[in-house]
Amino acid sequence: MKAKKILFLITKANWGGAQRYVFDLATALRNEFDISVAFGQEGLLAKKLREAQITTFPIRALQRDVSISSDVKSFLELMRLFRVEKPDVVHLNSSKAAGVGALAARLAGVPRIIFTAHGWPFWEQRNPVSRGLIYIFSWLTALLSHKIIVVSDYDLRVAKKMPFIAHKTVCIYNGIDLHMQFGSGEIIRSAFPAGAHITGTVGELIKNKNQQALIEEAKNNPSMYVAIVGEGEDRPVLERKIKECGLENRVRLFGFVPASEALKGFDTFALPSIKEGLPYILIEAKAAGLPIVANRIGGVSEILDAKNLDEFTIQNMVERTVALY
Repeated sequence: MKAKKILFLITKANWGGAQRYVFDLATALRNEFDISVAFGQEGLLAKKLREAQITTFPIRALQRDVSISSDVKSFLELMRLFRVEKPDVVHLNSSKAAGVGALAARLAGVPRIIFTAHGWPFWEQRNPVSRGLIYIFSWLTALLSHKIIVVSDYDLRVAKKMPFIAHKTVCIYNGIDLHMQFGSGEIIRSAFPAGAHITGTVGELIKNKNQQALIEEAKNNPSMYVAIVGEGEDRPVLERKIKECGLENRVRLFGFVPASEALKGFDTFALPSIKEGLPYILIEAKAAGLPIVANRIGGVSEILDAKNLDEFTIQNMVERTVALY
């Protein structure tokens, strides 16, 4: 029997929670289904997918920012892709790709459209008009999809209040390998004085992750040492902030380091995010046994308050998602 074709779509192929989600599902399902991934901006996800020999389709015009000309071009590219590839399932991720992709998939006659909301985007700190428009855009995407996955009970409660989509929305937690091995964290510890208490965070360097809050805290606390792991568009902003505060010896940017190699280098894990879905890194920090300081937003409380991590396994995430295909 011919394997069912599943095509994942995501806006940016860098490396963050949504990208890890796509990679984990794509690699877990490649022996059972005909898997491919379409994306806009190139990055680490694209590299890892190609190394895993998973078919990729760059959508050149697809970008995160709103642009009528680019959005029309990406819509037409996706229509052509769906009509040529004829996927049985299109699995949408990230708000921009999901919105354009949902309409293109519907018009191309894709039999099954799944949309994963990695934290509703209208929770981002924007002006009321922008948030209202993003809410409508998110709702229309959900309306065009056959099934909606949210990654926390918090976002499920929100979805239940949105017209006409409550009946087709399900919560499926992100999951990790609970048997993952953690390195010594020496790459982190060696950058600070012996005996320093290190507060660390891991995440994409973007506004929503709010790493600036840790720099501000270190500015006001002379005994605080901060390790910021990750890459992203806000790196120049953070570098400038560290320099302005004279914190070059106490706050360090490490770039991309696998979480498994970084976490044991921290004495305390901090998640200062102002918007989250269900952060993988928080599950990993809890699995590593670290004390955690975090803003209770999105699904963060569901991880912090869990007596164990049995619900947050990659096996559970994969099995429950496949059941929707």
